[in-house]
Amino acid sequence: MSTPPSHHSPERSHDAALESGGGGGPPVEEDSPASAPSTPDAIAAASTRDIAPAPDRWGVLRHMHYRTIFVASCFSYLGNWFEFVGTQWIVTEKTRQMLWSSYLGAAQLLPTVVLGLLGGIVADSVNRRTLMVATQAAMTLIALGFALVVWLDPEDKVLLRWLLVLALAQGVTIAFNNPAWQVLTPRLVPREDLYRAITLNNIAFNAARAVGPAIAGIIMALWSPIILFVFNACTFVIVLIAVTRTPDAPAPPERRGWWKRLDVMWRDTKEAGEFIFLRPGPRAAFLAMVIFATFATPIMRFLSMFVSNVYHKDEEVFGVMTGVMGAGAVLGGLLMKKVPAWYPKHHFIPLSMLLGGVWILLFSLAKSVWVAGSLMVFVGWFWMWAFNSSMAALQLLVPDAMRGRVLAVVNVAALGLMPAGYFLANGIGEFGAALVKRRWPTWWDDGLSTQLGVGVCAAVCIGAGVVMLIWRTPEVDGLKPGDTGYTRVPGFWRGVTGAAHRPGT
Repeated sequence: MSTPPSHHSPERSHDAALESGGGGGPPVEEDSPASAPSTPDAIAAASTRDIAPAPDRWGVLRHMHYRTIFVASCFSYLGNWFEFVGTQWIVTEKTRQMLWSSYLGAAQLLPTVVLGLLGGIVADSVNRRTLMVATQAAMTLIALGFALVVWLDPEDKVLLRWLLVLALAQGVTIAFNNPAWQVLTPRLVPREDLYRAITLNNIAFNAARAVGPAIAGIIMALWSPIILFVFNACTFVIVLIAVTRTPDAPAPPERRGWWKRLDVMWRDTKEAGEFIFLRPGPRAAFLAMVIFATFATPIMRFLSMFVSNVYHKDEEVFGVMTGVMGAGAVLGGLLMKKVPAWYPKHHFIPLSMLLGGVWILLFSLAKSVWVAGSLMVFVGWFWMWAFNSSMAALQLLVPDAMRGRVLAVVNVAALGLMPAGYFLANGIGEFGAALVKRRWPTWWDDGLSTQLGVGVCAAVCIGAGVVMLIWRTPEVDGLKPGDTGYTRVPGFWRGVTGAAHRPGT
């Protein structure tokens, strides 16, 4: 999934995260979608890769307030991954069931479906800095709650229920934190540096994923997951202090007092929905993000099940495998600059979805931990490309005045449908494994349901990528009929090569 402090759930890293901000919930898978950490002004026709280089050696970090938030976020990213590994492995060890992992994911993400739109409207209507201070303080208490519950060590059923309650409380807080966090970066850097800031945030998030889970696995093996949750609580405090040092961000006068005019909620939501669904460019970028968030993120949610039931390894291997995916995402982020500037986003996004699905499918088929670990590098690589490119394309089409509301709609759809992907993968896996066990019992093993569920979801990503490569949407790049490069001639190979956009053709 992914998604800023509180920011991402790993799925959002986006992620998501979705997934990607600092200080917040589990990392998105949550590299995402909503995972993305910031939201630029509307520059509909501009290609983000055409922006001139930053003027000095510090690049985007030359902006003091952004630099402060960025450093704090790096700590928070690490803490988020610590928490993700701790909670995920505890649930896996106590239940060894995909269903309970799905419950945990749903508890963390479904509050966004119920409260996400309200969170976006609140972010546009109150002082955003004050809102983030409040949400980061709440996240600190929730992280300490995880540590307390594990320290008390109740019986398994009680422990699992408390984990779900805390995950639910975390999800409610994220619904209000995410919209405010996602519009933070555009306040701290000028328009020409936005894409660089987005990419740097995502690289930092995935760099934390490259080392954080491995460290978390070692800590759990040698000591206790309590340390992971306490560290995460400390990182929220760091982010809270950093947020207080950013410029004040009061709501525009015309947006204040929204709670007195509940009809505004419907009007604002309708306006944001019309912007996304009635315009070809935003609609195509949105659909790509939602499809990938729904059908790709089960690999993150069920990775602990692969380690436990398919490879029969321990928490250290789980941490390392998650870290390898993070390293692949960092590699993908660095290699994005190698993509030719002329290669358009309406080709790049579906190609990234297709390749991401291919590598997830290959991973789901692997029985060897060494083979799977090698494939995970490429999973992370194209995970980064798919989420980063679709979120960046959408962000560049969103007008400033609609940022919070539009991204709230995105969060509701992308994060809200992630649990649907988990339960779908679980249902497909359980049904398929039961069928195999009945008809070909010698083929059955404990990890088969996990492999089948994740593999079928990956196939959906592949199919969606193929369709979107054949029937492309030039409006994703801000192109209009009559513009150079605007073409709707269908064709898979045309979509892959983007030859019609190559300079000189």
